[in-house]
Amino acid sequence: MKQGKLYGVGLGPGDPELLTCKARRIIQQVPVLAVPDAGRGEKTALAIAGELAEGKRLLYCAAPMVRDEAALDAAYARNADLVCARLDEGEDVAFLTLGDPTVYSTYLYLHRKVVARGYEAEIIPGVPSFCAVAARLGTALCEKSERLLIVPASHRDMSDCLEADANLVFMKAGKEIGVLKEALAAHGLLDRASLVANCGMEGELVCPRFADLEEGSGYFSVVLVKKGEEP
Repeated sequence: MKQGKLYGVGLGPGDPELLTCKARRIIQQVPVLAVPDAGRGEKTALAIAGELAEGKRLLYCAAPMVRDEAALDAAYARNADLVCARLDEGEDVAFLTLGDPTVYSTYLYLHRKVVARGYEAEIIPGVPSFCAVAARLGTALCEKSERLLIVPASHRDMSDCLEADANLVFMKAGKEIGVLKEALAAHGLLDRASLVANCGMEGELVCPRFADLEEGSGYFSVVLVKKGEEP
């Protein structure tokens, strides 16, 4: 029996209209969808896929929100077991992931393990959240000779990033909003920062001036700092 193939499918930032034609085609043609499960009940990727997921068999793959490397690796190994069992049955599997599978995505850990076991896997790119955020704000990420630095907001030492000669994107900033705001203020960058949370999804929050944000924001928060523009 021919083995199935794994696809890592980028769904884009949240707006179903931003799914690529290729992502739609792959989701429609595979019999099995692997869905990230952070254990909080919500299945954001599945919600974005919407009617495309109807009639598909679902594999719920653990995506624990922890930093314990051993626990994470064990979860990814179990996910690989689940996926490879379907591939051995000759079934193609599409793993649904927000944004692009190559940008801070849990999919890549699964991809490496499945490929290491000798299976075929393909990455289907998606619209990254920071591109959608810049579009929502009506601004460029970078232009002319400007450079762009993309940073997870959980980065332990932001000083080196904040001092870099580059526009900045801080991703998944939800829990770090307060710390990030203080760090930007200390470096004189707060007035150059904007925030969009849940871009293209229910509960979207657009804050052209990050300094004006009085409360926290959700996990899917992106902060853009434009160093090349006057505040």
